[in-house]
Amino acid sequence: MDDDRIPMPFHKGELIAQALAGVDPFSAPIRNRMPDQHRTFFPRLPFVALAVADEDGWPLATLVQGPPGFVSSPDPARLDVAALPAPDDPVRRHLAAGARVGMLGIDLSTRRRNRLNGVVSALGDTGFAVDVAQSFGNCPRYIHVRALQLVGRTPGPATAFDADLPARARTMLAETPTLFVASASGADAQDGAAGMDISHRGGPAGFARLDGDVLVVPDYAGNRYFNTLGNFLVEPRAAIVVADFATGDVLQLQGVVDVDWNAAEPERTPPVERTWRFRIVRGWLRPGAFGLAG
Repeated sequence: MDDDRIPMPFHKGELIAQALAGVDPFSAPIRNRMPDQHRTFFPRLPFVALAVADEDGWPLATLVQGPPGFVSSPDPARLDVAALPAPDDPVRRHLAAGARVGMLGIDLSTRRRNRLNGVVSALGDTGFAVDVAQSFGNCPRYIHVRALQLVGRTPGPATAFDADLPARARTMLAETPTLFVASASGADAQDGAAGMDISHRGGPAGFARLDGDVLVVPDYAGNRYFNTLGNFLVEPRAAIVVADFATGDVLQLQGVVDVDWNAAEPERTPPVERTWRFRIVRGWLRPGAFGLAG
């Protein structure tokens, strides 16, 4: 499996972010195929986070769910997903064969998570397949533990909005301990380092603070790869998805990010090393769209 490690998995933005954070260059266990422990992990999950770009290159983020086993890996270079985003999900029409995608498998009950970035190799009426470009694990820190169960919900009509957020969207952001952020590597990234990415951010409820049309997100100590922040440096457009696990409401946002590398707050719990500011441009609110609760 060591032969599958990518010699230089980081693009220019990630290397700049590491340097700004004072991290020396290092070799990371990022592979171009899925190790067996990842291949057996994904089939246990009831949902995955998914990132794709729209026609203008803006990242979009969503959550795709199904019964455990709906995600499978027929071989180490491929992941199959037997589900699609809902028809009213803005991601749905941008999911196409040849599209670059970022995926995150996360088990909220055990805090285990694995990332996968790749290219959609096939799209059908009931699902899609992804050819793997990068596969790697993440640490379990900052994940709010939940035991999710399937529930019956009747989705309400989706609402689109601009930077003037509906009150419900503001409440969800103020209360959530969990969000997922999609980012892109920019036009200059090459080979496996190019494409989309989606990662988890978490903390105490309300850890991300809404200031007008800007969501201020604290950045804690992590795996030091700086995939997300490195993407922000070369492509500041990004997306966020938040689910309310009590109501099933899903909030999807697109915005522009700037990183404040000097905004450390060591006295906070957990200590904040820097922050990033997500200026909201547009979004969608989809009531009752997520069929898992916990």
